[in-house]
Amino acid sequence: VIKTCREMGIKAVAIFSDADAQALHVKMADEAVNVGPAMAADSYLNMDAIMKAIRTTGSQAVHPGYGFFSENQAFAQALEKMKVTFIGPGVHAIGVMGDKLESKRTAENAKVNTIPGYDGIVKDENEAVKLANEIGYPVMLKASAGGGGKGMRIAWNDEETVKGFKLASDEARSAVKDDRLLIEKFIDKPRHIEVQVLGDQHGNVIY
Repeated sequence: VIKTCREMGIKAVAIFSDADAQALHVKMADEAVNVGPAMAADSYLNMDAIMKAIRTTGSQAVHPGYGFFSENQAFAQALEKMKVTFIGPGVHAIGVMGDKLESKRTAENAKVNTIPGYDGIVKDENEAVKLANEIGYPVMLKASAGGGGKGMRIAWNDEETVKGFKLASDEARSAVKDDRLLIEKFIDKPRHIEVQVLGDQHGNVIY
């Protein structure tokens, strides 16, 4: 992203945590702002610190990168209010697709086949075990707001479900500050088919 900005004559601002002070993106940027300590929850997920960095540097657009706030509706809305361009999906699309539970409900409403599971948030370990037995093992516990494998655990029995619920919710809370979990059937050795669609605000769409 920074290389492209340079080629286009656009100045780039990087944000970084204490742990990434010497990272390549920090060295390449025209300006860099420290947004907090090493823990992601206190830096890359610290919206107040990031918004302050945007205001201080007078940034006109934000590329969220991957993970963290790249699929956060509140972040996109905050930028919209500041009249700062969010380089990514629109607020509505993020709200629907950035949350696994909501995206699954949207798919089901559109008559798209989905993996069997529970259409709601799993409250605790006991409910997770009850639902897992209803769905049938093996099952997958997933963070509703997670991504990149964060907050995901496979369980093949009740004991693994209890352990997996705690680990997945703790990991999700640490990574994205949202420990809501859903549960669905685990598909062993699946075939993954994905279509990437990219569009802009000028009516151009490619896939």
